[in-house]
Amino acid sequence: MRILIKNATIINEGEQFIGSIVVNNCKIAEIIREGEKPRRGEIETIDAQGMYLIPGVIDTHVHFREPGLTHKGTIHSESRAAAAGGVTSYMEMPNTVPQTTTLGALKEKFAIAAQDSAINYSFYFGATDNNSNLFGRINPHKVCGIKLFMGSSTGNMLVDRRDKLTQIFSSTTLPIAVHCEDTTIINNNIKEITAREGNDPDVSFHPIIRSTEACYQSTKSAIELAKEYDVQLHVLHISTARELELLTAASTDNKKIYAEVTPAHLTFCDEDYKKLGTRIKCNPAIKSARDRDALRKAIYENRIDLIGTDHAPHHPDDKVGGALKAASGMPSIQFSLLAMLRLVDEGVLSIETLVEKMCHAPARLFKIHHRGYLRKGYIADFVLLDPKAAHTIKKEEILSKCGWSPFEGETFNWSVRQTWVNGECVYKDGAINDEVRGKALRFDR
Repeated sequence: MRILIKNATIINEGEQFIGSIVVNNCKIAEIIREGEKPRRGEIETIDAQGMYLIPGVIDTHVHFREPGLTHKGTIHSESRAAAAGGVTSYMEMPNTVPQTTTLGALKEKFAIAAQDSAINYSFYFGATDNNSNLFGRINPHKVCGIKLFMGSSTGNMLVDRRDKLTQIFSSTTLPIAVHCEDTTIINNNIKEITAREGNDPDVSFHPIIRSTEACYQSTKSAIELAKEYDVQLHVLHISTARELELLTAASTDNKKIYAEVTPAHLTFCDEDYKKLGTRIKCNPAIKSARDRDALRKAIYENRIDLIGTDHAPHHPDDKVGGALKAASGMPSIQFSLLAMLRLVDEGVLSIETLVEKMCHAPARLFKIHHRGYLRKGYIADFVLLDPKAAHTIKKEEILSKCGWSPFEGETFNWSVRQTWVNGECVYKDGAINDEVRGKALRFDR
């Protein structure tokens, strides 16, 4: 079926213009500028006048909780929330039950997603102290990368011994996505603060326990290893101004050290613990306003290369407690694009930069085949946005299975009107089309 989406404000590859696109057989058949006409007649026409059309968001960092933690979320529930938020593809993390640290567990996740995912998908393979021998058996065209916890994990997914880290970095050509927090520093901080504040200090102590120094030292070590072994490294959820000193602003073809920031770290600061409490407790911790503002600036300097959510739903009961007992992580994927569009309204970043960091860069850095851009012949993953649809987020519209969001009660000027995946409309004006299923991402490696 040929479909014409006409009269939209198109944002793509640093450019903004009035135009239309033709979708045919899951792909973009034409991109038409204002005044031009499609080459052939269309079966269906959608008038998008007044709306913005951008490539679908690619979220390179999510926790969808399946298998094993499905009381918090499932691939089905969280992919539906993603579709409502303008996200058309995701890369999911391995700390499920069982952990995705065996080829069998990896295969199971792909099977679940093929059956249940509303949008496109891939999965990280989790590194442990003793599974680097499996890296060579991973399909590089299907698996997005290796996930490495250099802190903030338990069991066999915490890898912080130098010899084991060396083994991991020397055993793969896949991108390594790394969580950087130094466990020894964190444990020393816990000992000091609990001696003074009790066994479960107030959540406001979370950024003191998971300190700037813990993040900096771990990130420094990861970058040193990546340079030594010439590995593509993705430093996840940068949270401090100091870590930015380790990152280059150069945007070159031979750059191999990339950094991610989350909407939460760009939106909140430690003052927000007073209002939101453990709802914004995550690892690494939300830190100072100075850190938040430095992260915002680093987006323009290209020290920050992409924006990923670290979407991590928890049952509300899991968020009870303080800095040590309440679970870390928050559901954010449904409202991440809206949160970043609010920063556009506030002049923090341009909409072209938003599209670069949330759509183009994930596709380019991970070498995703024919997604992330509005180009003729590319797969038709895109979003229609209404810039004049102010609304306040209500509990009943939250689609994550956990049923809450730190953005509940927030007012956004923009709304996601439609989300298209592989040439099909999966979300339209508040309704999910549950007949649509995503596809496994392919990587051109």
